[in-house]
Amino acid sequence: MLVLYCCKFREFSTISAKKGTFVLLNCIALIKIAITGPESTGKSALAQKLAFHFNTLWVPEYAREYLETLNRHYEYDDILQIAQGQLKLEDETALRCADYLICDTELLVTKVWCDFHYQKCHQWIKNQLSVTRYNLLLLCDIDLPWEFDPQRENPDDRNTLFDMYYRELSSGKFPFEVIRGSGEKRFQNALKAIEKHLVKINV
Repeated sequence: MLVLYCCKFREFSTISAKKGTFVLLNCIALIKIAITGPESTGKSALAQKLAFHFNTLWVPEYAREYLETLNRHYEYDDILQIAQGQLKLEDETALRCADYLICDTELLVTKVWCDFHYQKCHQWIKNQLSVTRYNLLLLCDIDLPWEFDPQRENPDDRNTLFDMYYRELSSGKFPFEVIRGSGEKRFQNALKAIEKHLVKINV
């Protein structure tokens, strides 16, 4: 049996041949790592540091840009627009990357956002989440102090929100690691998680 590994969690299919069975991973060259979790957990800072470390680009949080120009309080349908904008920005950035793409947030953020505030979620978001888009998701823990930001709104619900993320990720559909620690320790823990889950190509 010949096994071609790009990532521990890629989907694979088997092809029978006269000289043996080939297990071919559904593999692309670009390794995608997403940072997720509740607000004020250091996602953006971690994404930027990882992008610098891997000498690649990072996808910023589209929601921030969207909300800054909204001139009103967001509504349920705005979250769908944010999700679609995030995915479009991610796909555009991916075209300019060779090896790694670091994503500061992903669509699970919009699902938790919908579920928490509206007790429902757009079907488009759920459909997109049914497709594994990332080699690894890093779930940032709430062990950092909450810091005020005009767009942040849940300082007293961090435990509830973290539990929502953890339950979604623990469903088995997503390869993930919880990232804890402050400053350099948080960054090093993220690197260890990446090293744990991603392996070099072996033939």
